[in-house]
Amino acid sequence: MTTSDTGRRNEQSDPAVQAAHLAARPQWLTLGREAVVEPDLPVIDAHHHLWDPPERRYLLDELLADTDTGHAVAATVFVECGAMYRASGPEAFRRVGEVEFATAIAVQCEKRRHGDTRACAAIVGSIDYTLGHWVEPVLEAQLAASGSRLKGVRGRTAWDASPDVNILATPAGIMTRAETRDAIACVGRLGLSVDVWSFYHQMDEAAALARAFPSVRFVINHTAGPLGVGPYYGRRDELFPAWAAKVAELASVPNVVVKLGGLAMRYAGFEFDRRPRPPSSDELVRAWRPYVETSIQAFGPDRCMFESNFPVDKSMVGYVVLWNAFKKLCAGYGKEERRFLLSGTAAQVYGIAAG
Repeated sequence: MTTSDTGRRNEQSDPAVQAAHLAARPQWLTLGREAVVEPDLPVIDAHHHLWDPPERRYLLDELLADTDTGHAVAATVFVECGAMYRASGPEAFRRVGEVEFATAIAVQCEKRRHGDTRACAAIVGSIDYTLGHWVEPVLEAQLAASGSRLKGVRGRTAWDASPDVNILATPAGIMTRAETRDAIACVGRLGLSVDVWSFYHQMDEAAALARAFPSVRFVINHTAGPLGVGPYYGRRDELFPAWAAKVAELASVPNVVVKLGGLAMRYAGFEFDRRPRPPSSDELVRAWRPYVETSIQAFGPDRCMFESNFPVDKSMVGYVVLWNAFKKLCAGYGKEERRFLLSGTAAQVYGIAAG
């Protein structure tokens, strides 16, 4: 861990965390420029991060440089990423610093932008499931720090038996533990949602957890976690039916929604970053349509939302091209269905008011 000059601990400087995510290459991305598709269509970016590790800075200026490239991004949702924890004080409460940080960014954006993109209009904070019911005062502190922007929490749950995948060394079975259920009971009492980033083979655990808490909204991140690295490399066609079956099971749980994106992370194994030029939006559509279309058909548009997962996915694709692909992927749906996918579901789930 390191401590930034703001006096906050930044877990994104941890070498393990940096190894889990590839770095963006701005010069390479310029080779893949496109005109913006349907520039007046409102968008809410349902999932992005902000951080300041060495040479990977992505704060308000960098976020707005992406959202200002032509798509009508009305608002964004900040999701925890281990950024700007408090550098001192009780260990359990240090993660409150991340919500303080994201809230400050939101206020800064409001003062600067006067109604354009509302950065961090909603915040998904961090939760340590091992605390069990003792997590409640930590959640209350995050709520108090957020100026009513905190809408949900996310804990570390992505696990795989292979060290090539489980770079973050997440323990197995975290979603099945009694203390996790105790913690989620606290989340429910406070009216928050639960974001879940796990890999596709863990979705049975996620579905069971959601069934146990029918009054809590569960938000599955990154298209339900398909894998294409380590022992999963080169097996995309073989593994797709198993992934699709997990999606169908999740969709049968009514309090579960899904974020469509995160497919440009290293874990999915598409390897666009290894090409001499970035992928076009049409290439992304061809590669990702099976995952996106299967998800939409299973959940319905009103339970799906698109996410940039920037700056993580920026290692393989630029912001304009990514949202061009998303718009093309849902081009065959009706006006109201597209509204849900591009902005409406995110607005509803995260309580983002129009205007």
